[in-house]
Amino acid sequence: MTDFHFSTPLGRSRARAFGISFDGEPGTFNAITDVPGVGVGYTTLISGDGPLEVGRGPVRTGVTAILPRPLSTIADPCYAGFFSGNGNGELTGIHLIEEVGVFSLPITITNTHSLGVARDATLKWVAANRPEALASAWGLPVAGETYDGFLNDINGHHLTEAHVFAALDGATSGPIEEGSVGGGTGMSTFDFKAGSGTASRRVGWAGKTFTLGVFVQSNFGERRNLMIRGRRVGAELAAPQITQTTPRAEKSSIIAVIATDAPLLPHQLKRLARRVPFGIAWTGGLGYNSSGDIFLAFSTANSQAAAGRAGQLASLVAIPDGDIDPFFEATVQAVEEAILNALVANADMTGRDGNFVPALPHDWLAATFGRAG
Repeated sequence: MTDFHFSTPLGRSRARAFGISFDGEPGTFNAITDVPGVGVGYTTLISGDGPLEVGRGPVRTGVTAILPRPLSTIADPCYAGFFSGNGNGELTGIHLIEEVGVFSLPITITNTHSLGVARDATLKWVAANRPEALASAWGLPVAGETYDGFLNDINGHHLTEAHVFAALDGATSGPIEEGSVGGGTGMSTFDFKAGSGTASRRVGWAGKTFTLGVFVQSNFGERRNLMIRGRRVGAELAAPQITQTTPRAEKSSIIAVIATDAPLLPHQLKRLARRVPFGIAWTGGLGYNSSGDIFLAFSTANSQAAAGRAGQLASLVAIPDGDIDPFFEATVQAVEEAILNALVANADMTGRDGNFVPALPHDWLAATFGRAG
């Protein structure tokens, strides 16, 4: 039986496979999908090699879909909060979240120049699958982006509505893939191949156990700053290096999505989002000027209260602010592990113009940290 703490469904090693120990207790799949009702789907686009021909490729991109609720209740709002650690990026829908502390509909993450396609296709998908959700209301779905133009023909606009529909239709609970999949296909972190990563933590409170899960699209950092569990390893990893034919723009970002079934209120979820930079810092991220570091946190609890009914008092339950520290810790722990999973569950990639990004060497990981068991 596969232990998904150590490998992905396709058998890619995760960080724990190399004996790297982490703080906190992970959920069953150590993924954002450990939060009941949350699903993740991908469409991955990899085609072509050689010199860039805008509109033809090479293509190294995709889209990730995160469903905060099952399709039957996808229009039910979730309490939410967001935080921008550095605003050189985009996450749609955040003005509504800032104003009223809720959002609804699926979340999508893709490359910078396909953000609009992902957002608009989400509305069309909802209209086709849950038309009553938009029959007498507007929709402001959340869509995020990071830049993959070093490996991908980003100006060729290869992502289509059909690709977004496929990711949304394919969203599932349970174990999910990591690395160069979905919106993370063309991304790198600390000058190694990275992309999509996830992790989760169980949090006990007042005799109950809640789950907090994190998903990252990771595309940031300088090699020299890389840290693994407090060890400054960047200097040990001068090779292998990125190679390039075309100039490499310094454009780095990370989108993080936090999901929990704990009954947290919008201001508390915003506070969770503010803790994401600590998890990034534990891996060596410093939030450089060009980095779009934007983070969303949502709770699947209190759906009726989040929806509200005109003329009716809303009843809800909430964890007191004074008891929120374990959820802060879980956020930091899961962000750190999700980033490292995005790095470990990966392979070398060559993209447009022969530009090359190496994977974090597994032989070095085994020699440095060992193997699980």
